[in-house]
Amino acid sequence: MAIVGKPNVGKSTLLNTLLGVKVAPITPKPQTTRRGVRGIYTADDRQLVFVDTPGFHKGGGSALDRAMHREVRDALIDVNAVLWVVDLRHPPTEEDKSVARLLRSAQEEIPLIVVGNKVDAAKYPEEAMQLYRDLAPQAKRVLALSALNDPQAVYALRDDLMETLPEGPFYFPANIRSDQTREQWSSELIREAAMTHLREELPYSVAVQVVSWEDAEEGHPIVITAEIWVEKMGHRRMVIGKGGVMIREIGKMARKQLQIFLQEQVYLDLEVVVRASWRDDREALRELGYEP
Repeated sequence: MAIVGKPNVGKSTLLNTLLGVKVAPITPKPQTTRRGVRGIYTADDRQLVFVDTPGFHKGGGSALDRAMHREVRDALIDVNAVLWVVDLRHPPTEEDKSVARLLRSAQEEIPLIVVGNKVDAAKYPEEAMQLYRDLAPQAKRVLALSALNDPQAVYALRDDLMETLPEGPFYFPANIRSDQTREQWSSELIREAAMTHLREELPYSVAVQVVSWEDAEEGHPIVITAEIWVEKMGHRRMVIGKGGVMIREIGKMARKQLQIFLQEQVYLDLEVVVRASWRDDREALRELGYEP
């Protein structure tokens, strides 16, 4: 099941709530998700597989942008349903209309559900929802909820999907919640921390690669070594901060998240590395797990 929408509408929050565990990064900044993250929910003899896609956005001609757009298009192939997440605080934008056009070009037999998110913060949710409905007349269902503040509504959606989707084999073992490796997952948590602390445009030129992982031994923590990539030396100074204050704050936030989910003490070693124009470097993108 694909979860699509423009940037910053709450797709990753919806996925994390559907699963009951955090597998996708979340910040108030758009374009937090850069690659398709598969989240797996298993209950007894039933399993749902969700694909959280990058925000479908206008502009951006880098190889990274093209890879992100390809992730969205590929996610619409071989799925049983699509959740189009929209922000009910605002009427449709040009980016929303681009998503609607993309969805109209998808296979007609794939059911589309329009999920109006952030209903609790919307002044005119019904009016906004009607505008989105008009963009997707093929939608089988339309509903409004708050992925962040009303988990019960999200669980109800999950239960409905369990009942209505066609039967099929398990694609993943019942005990996992994501197809990400531990290195990919931890690198996304570190990047989330960096995006939360860094200003304006800089977060979008930041990437994270975990270069080593040492499992915990008795009396010792897990040791994770990661590189934070930036494109310019000036950006490196900003990420490190005066006296190393910024990099310590990023590390503190990321380490706290890692320890919560791993239930182990973590020693996190961060290094800021300049990789000039990495967003247009196909080899660099492959190192980060993208298909440029």
